[in-house]
Amino acid sequence: MSEQKLFAQANAGEAVILAPGNTRRVLIHTPELMQVEFGFDKGAVGALHSHPHVQVSYVVEGAFEVTIDGVTETVGAGGSFIVPSGLVHGVVALEQGRLIDVFTPMRQDFV
Repeated sequence: MSEQKLFAQANAGEAVILAPGNTRRVLIHTPELMQVEFGFDKGAVGALHSHPHVQVSYVVEGAFEVTIDGVTETVGAGGSFIVPSGLVHGVVALEQGRLIDVFTPMRQDFV
């Protein structure tokens, strides 16, 4: 493994287009922890899915309809949500917005 990165500067890292109106940018990670920025255009969908990682998400801007294990709530800027390991979850952007997601352990499939 290369030397551990301890700092990440604004706009470092490459944005990956996941679907129309939906981007992902890995900000920083260790084997145990990963921080990722997701960008959404209004109406963009983060499709329902699950993974073994624990995830906590912070809404930087915008508002999202968030579904976790069949329960749906609207979460706006400054709000957060947590997804325990294995639960089906997804989002719909009610307006243009950004999420900062933190995963433990890191998502190997993102690097």
